[in-house]
Amino acid sequence: MPTPGTRLRTRLRTELDLPPPFTLVTLREVGDAFAHATGIAPEAGAGTLVYVGRFDLAEFAVVLEPEEPLRTARRAFYAGMAALGDALAAYAPPEKPIAFAWPGSILVDGGLIGGARLAWPQDADEAKPAPWLVFGAAIRTVSLTGEPGLTPLVAALEDEGFDDLGSGRLVESFARHLMVAFDAWQESGFTAVARNYLPRLAAARSSPVSGGGIRRDIDDNGDLLVHKVGLPRPERHSLVAALTAPSWLDPATGGPRT
Repeated sequence: MPTPGTRLRTRLRTELDLPPPFTLVTLREVGDAFAHATGIAPEAGAGTLVYVGRFDLAEFAVVLEPEEPLRTARRAFYAGMAALGDALAAYAPPEKPIAFAWPGSILVDGGLIGGARLAWPQDADEAKPAPWLVFGAAIRTVSLTGEPGLTPLVAALEDEGFDDLGSGRLVESFARHLMVAFDAWQESGFTAVARNYLPRLAAARSSPVSGGGIRRDIDDNGDLLVHKVGLPRPERHSLVAALTAPSWLDPATGGPRT
């Protein structure tokens, strides 16, 4: 599937119902999808999707192969986020708000449900295509913190009414929506991806860049530009810096913060 930033190879036979460009690698519950995908990315190649079979968390990561310089190819992160948002929205109860806190936190009805991150070779040249990127995500499907409502800033799919959306179905939906996002990028430019991502960011009350009277854009290098009324220049928020330490991630568990 040709895209501006990635290419995906033909899949092998899989256990999940994934679109043809993907190849599935399944890990046990103790596995780390993001770390594993990063480790095998140079050999496994584009379209490899690593999935951890956990009952409480939808954890997965996909290998991408950039066809443009790393400086701009990191915008594939936003395509992955848009795909995640669309995958969740397809199974959300009516009028259930799904929002992003920049860059990679995902909130349902104001509660943190998970997020996404991005990896690339640390020695890659910004001006050349990187050998690979890895987009990874973790979405809380079941809460292990106790009764719903006791932690209003924490959410899980089960508690928010996503009754028919298990981790496997979410990964399948994400894969299909990721292809749609890349196709839109190919046909209409990155603006098509930004138009999907930015409205959800604006709805996130907990975002440090939310609020009225402002306009948001994504720069060519993936940085978020926040235009405020009366200011001659936009505020710049570095995507690379934000991806270094994802705010949603609990380093101790590898999952969303509680």
